[in-house]
Amino acid sequence: MDTYQPLRTAVATVFALVVLAAIAGGIVVYFGLYNVAATHEHANVLYHLLHTVMRRSVGARADDIPVPNLDSPHRLDNGFVLFREHCVQCHGAPGVSPRAFAFGLRPAPPDLVPPAKDWPPSHLYWVIKYGVKMTAMPAWEYQVSEQELWDLTAFIKRLPTLSPADYRQWNTRLPPTGNTAVANALPSSRIGNVMAGRRAIDEYLCATCHQIPGVVGGDSTVGPPLAGIGTRKYIGGTLSNSPENMLRWLRDPQQVKPDSAMPNLHIREQDARDIAAYLYTLNQTSPQ
Repeated sequence: MDTYQPLRTAVATVFALVVLAAIAGGIVVYFGLYNVAATHEHANVLYHLLHTVMRRSVGARADDIPVPNLDSPHRLDNGFVLFREHCVQCHGAPGVSPRAFAFGLRPAPPDLVPPAKDWPPSHLYWVIKYGVKMTAMPAWEYQVSEQELWDLTAFIKRLPTLSPADYRQWNTRLPPTGNTAVANALPSSRIGNVMAGRRAIDEYLCATCHQIPGVVGGDSTVGPPLAGIGTRKYIGGTLSNSPENMLRWLRDPQQVKPDSAMPNLHIREQDARDIAAYLYTLNQTSPQ
């Protein structure tokens, strides 16, 4: 008697199910059966699967992050200003509705009171800093400073204690100044870091206009391909190619060439140094 027959049968059954699932998934993808319109909510199973994946992923990466003191009045005030400028448009606030565009996002941006109650500060900080794929939650790592990331975290943790009247008092006490620009300067002493530049390429949406070797989605032809950019004679057809000029171009191309289609992305100085360091590694022949 073959004592391994039940095991072989079980393995064969599992394999057949996997193959069938792959075929079914392929049919759904190929024939466009899944409706990706934002006017249709996610299937319930998919929604809960994505949410579970997100929570487990954040926990695995954020559990050991040390948390600074979040009770400083100055930190909370600055966190409120940042929240009003960058967060309330999608998430709303006590007594404040999100902006109209947020109603069309899928998955819908959550009210932040429940996660502020239930999530550890390090988890909130991680999501604010790195964002979440397949949602509209952006990564703020390249837009605000490390201190400001924690300021935002501190204020969000305070949200469950605020009534609509409390939020209005904060808004009255800290009126908008009219200066809505995000801080974009960091100390310039650190040399460019290639790996940080590769990440920054994603964050500043470079792949939406350029072909970039090794970057997912980097196949756009709006701007010139970036392969081999380090060996070209000129940058933007105007500046001689040097690290200093690359920084000038990345920081404010419109100042260098006013009719350039490349906009000023308000790239922070250190991010520009990192991106330049990465670009100079793309020294292979440009794709045809």
